[in-house]
Amino acid sequence: MANPSPSGIDIVGLANSRPSVAAHIDIDPITAEVIRNGMETICFEMAVYVSRTATTPILNQSNERNATILDAKGRLAALSVGIPQFMLTSTLPVRFALEFLGVDEFREGDVFVANDPYHGGGHLPDYNVFAPVFADDPVSGTRHMVLIASIQCHHGDTGGAVPGGYNVTANDIWGEGVRWPVVKVIDEGKERRDILYALQTNNRIPDYIGDLRAQIGAAQLGVRRLQEILDHHGSDRVRAGVDSMIEYASKRFREEVAAWPDGVYEADAYVDHDPLGNPDVHLHVKITVDGADLTVDFTGSDTRPHLQAWSTFGNTRGYTIGQIASMMDPEIPKNEGFFESIKLVIPEGCVLNPTSGRPVSAGTHHPGADVGEVIAVAMQHVLPERAVPQTYKTGIPTVIRGIDPRTSLPFVDHSAEVYAGWCNAAKGMDAWGALSASFGNLWKATAEINESLFPHIQWSRDYRTDSGGAGQWRGICGSHYEKEVRVDSTVYTYVVGMKYPMVGIFGGANGSPNEMILRYGSDDPFKVEHTANDVPMRAGDRIMYDYGGGGGWGDALDRDPQAVLDDVLDEYVSVEGALRDYGVVLNGSLEELTLEVDLTATDKCRTTRRLY
Repeated sequence: MANPSPSGIDIVGLANSRPSVAAHIDIDPITAEVIRNGMETICFEMAVYVSRTATTPILNQSNERNATILDAKGRLAALSVGIPQFMLTSTLPVRFALEFLGVDEFREGDVFVANDPYHGGGHLPDYNVFAPVFADDPVSGTRHMVLIASIQCHHGDTGGAVPGGYNVTANDIWGEGVRWPVVKVIDEGKERRDILYALQTNNRIPDYIGDLRAQIGAAQLGVRRLQEILDHHGSDRVRAGVDSMIEYASKRFREEVAAWPDGVYEADAYVDHDPLGNPDVHLHVKITVDGADLTVDFTGSDTRPHLQAWSTFGNTRGYTIGQIASMMDPEIPKNEGFFESIKLVIPEGCVLNPTSGRPVSAGTHHPGADVGEVIAVAMQHVLPERAVPQTYKTGIPTVIRGIDPRTSLPFVDHSAEVYAGWCNAAKGMDAWGALSASFGNLWKATAEINESLFPHIQWSRDYRTDSGGAGQWRGICGSHYEKEVRVDSTVYTYVVGMKYPMVGIFGGANGSPNEMILRYGSDDPFKVEHTANDVPMRAGDRIMYDYGGGGGWGDALDRDPQAVLDDVLDEYVSVEGALRDYGVVLNGSLEELTLEVDLTATDKCRTTRRLY
């Protein structure tokens, strides 16, 4: 369902309904694949360019960026490895620019910037920078746009009332920061100093413009590299290659869906509360499989007008496609052919497609990320081996603000250190690593890196025993996190996953819930019930965050007893948890490493539990 922009332009109207210019060109599948792989390599190079040239940690450390290549009609042709939600929302701001400005406004040497959630984006911190690529027409000899190189990154500030880009209690989108539906920052190779200065003056972070220039440079690099591909293959062949791979992705998608059982599958999921404390934000999905046709319908999701949790159409679309993609053959190209094969119904006015003007900085995480959960729950009995929720339960980052005594300048610390949690098990595999695949290649900084950048000390990031959801395959443990601020500071954050933690699948148990306490261990602790709105911290105070565990998969009584013993030895599960959660009886001593499974007692315990 389309989400009209304020200008009345349908930002998601499929431009690929127009006839293809290169439809008459025959191209063999090997050449088409070579062209696609060349484009994906360029996307990777653009993304790495940002990481190596950006000036702030949120860009040069975290990998919170993603590059894409679109054709001249705004169809996604190729993408880099990155954060799935980023990969899948980047097309809409470009498509809006094509519709609003018109193709004639795209000229060689141009570079555009956009960040507006209501013109295709996710939330204001996500800036999309894109540039057109031109080639000679082999018939007329004139220059024409063939491709568009795009790079999307999350920035550390957006202006507005609250530093850090997350004003989760704002009354509307304007309170969250500055909206840029689309502006041209480079005009036919000439820098628009007025626009760049306006962008900088509406952002608190002095290095913001350096990060934006890194994106501009990455887009320009993409143009140069794509020009080489066009020079080598010719524009008609490149366009034919894009058409071929889009058609191939659509064909493969529909073939896979056709193998799924026909039916209508529904589920519900909930977010604990919005940032104001309004409880039980409701998501509902109805998934219809009809032959090769797949419909994902969110009718019935929350429509309470006073809520403070809204996910834009583009954000919801991104998380939907990310979850569906995780349930399909990974060899299917992720391009417009994949996306257009899903019929997506998101009624305007529900929490997953708000009317223009609603605040969305928190909603890009929740309820946005919870889209993956509700889809997985709906499909767990149809595709149990693939229904792994691509979600997380964070709320928003823990934003710490103060004055750094080393520089006498303000700092904004997004608490982007390594932690573990929220990663579900899958059929045949325990959850592994630290975070779920929905984070893509997001990289969390080591304690040592962030301690050198911000005035704090990291004291703990340990796995929490018994926090992973029990199951035939076990969810990842959550982690215990403690950080001491070394200067007077304030903390601004929003926490979910306390009432509704990561859900178990196909009979697996839920993961453990989140818990956050500010001024931890002091005489005046502050437990975050939903939102910490600039809670003061004195030098020496600690932040404690118990990150929740991932959900299990399958019945815990079917887990291999030896695997349970291994978990106990690895301190993922306690001796008591082995009996309580898995029905596994252990004899011996953990301290002396003499534990062993009592198979007879275990079989008896499990049989009794299955009966009752």
